[in-house]
Amino acid sequence: MENLAIIESFGEFKDEKSIDRVTLMSFIEEAFRVQIRKKYGTDENFDVIVNPDKGDLEIWRNRTIVEDGAVEDDNLEIALSAALKIEPDFEVGEEVSEEMKIIDLGRRFILAFRQTLVQKVQEHDSGELFKRYKTMEGEIISGEVHHVRHRELIIYDDQQNELILRREDMIPEKDFYRKGDTVRAVVKLVEVRGTKPFILLSRTSEEFMAKLFEAEIPEVFDGIITVKKVVRIPGEKAKVAVESYDDRIDPVGACVGMKGSRIHGIVRELKNENIDVINYTANIQLLIQRSLTPARITSMELDTENKHANVYLAPDQVSLAIGRRGVNIKLATELTGYELDVYRDNEGEEVEFDIDLEEFTDEIDEWVIDELKRVGCDTARSVLNLSADELERRTDLEKETIDEVRRVLKTEFENE
Repeated sequence: MENLAIIESFGEFKDEKSIDRVTLMSFIEEAFRVQIRKKYGTDENFDVIVNPDKGDLEIWRNRTIVEDGAVEDDNLEIALSAALKIEPDFEVGEEVSEEMKIIDLGRRFILAFRQTLVQKVQEHDSGELFKRYKTMEGEIISGEVHHVRHRELIIYDDQQNELILRREDMIPEKDFYRKGDTVRAVVKLVEVRGTKPFILLSRTSEEFMAKLFEAEIPEVFDGIITVKKVVRIPGEKAKVAVESYDDRIDPVGACVGMKGSRIHGIVRELKNENIDVINYTANIQLLIQRSLTPARITSMELDTENKHANVYLAPDQVSLAIGRRGVNIKLATELTGYELDVYRDNEGEEVEFDIDLEEFTDEIDEWVIDELKRVGCDTARSVLNLSADELERRTDLEKETIDEVRRVLKTEFENE
């Protein structure tokens, strides 16, 4: 019963680590053998018998009987006189098996055994965690912020496993979390570093957005609609090409929903990232046209061999095609895989970079933009081409407002 009492004192491992009894007992056996080898040099003459049902184990040492005074190794041999005390009919050359009590092995042995057992349990736990999360790469999980560091967040899942969300994998200037906040992210990378699994999350990857579509749009989850490709500039804009396997279902309408009701949850999760959903097609000319939404293309010249396209648009569509900071045309290039050059339809010359005023709604009030449009200024350059005095004369805007608008627009072009 002494052995059983000691083994029961290690029951905490089973409760804390959720290890089944058979596995735990195999760890206990191996941990004992490790310490026996350290103490006696070998464990080949020891039998460690584990009973998972009772949670008990026995340790037997087998030694060969030799003549008195001929013992060379106390661990492998026993004198005849000592053997006769165990069993009166033993003879030289026979083998004696003695049960060893764990308590007799000494306190230091037991402490070392416990340390070895802890190590094996941790290795098992790390291995199981690695296998579980390796199969979850590319899947969305939720966790709670446990610690906020300068370069990363430490997040705990529902089983208190540590996950890492680095700053570069967070939406720039929009993702702010405090301890206790819930975070949704995609499992980006799972690998072993040292002896522990390293689990890296991401909120900026294209895969995160694709999985959000799968989670929020029933038709995508069911496989009726598939997300063909996602390109994004996290926190600013994204383009998602979708395709329906059912001719009766409009993939764009199904993803966006009535008045944006379906896509609203995705936009909110991504901190108001602007998402263009387009209908995928194998027709590259049509795909380029759709990818430059909201601009309307007049004509196009394709070079399929070099994957290059010259796109011609009406003057008022140019700024829409390019987008603020060139974001729209950059995403269209990534989505189609074609290098896109934009030209005015009536001049055949490459256009001067311009931006639609609607792209500045985050810095300029909408009523100010409406007033500028009323006098024919619908792009940034059309405003900057007029002097402040001329704008004051044509509009009902105050000089301070005009100066601020011009400052915002000039800053944009200076950053290009």
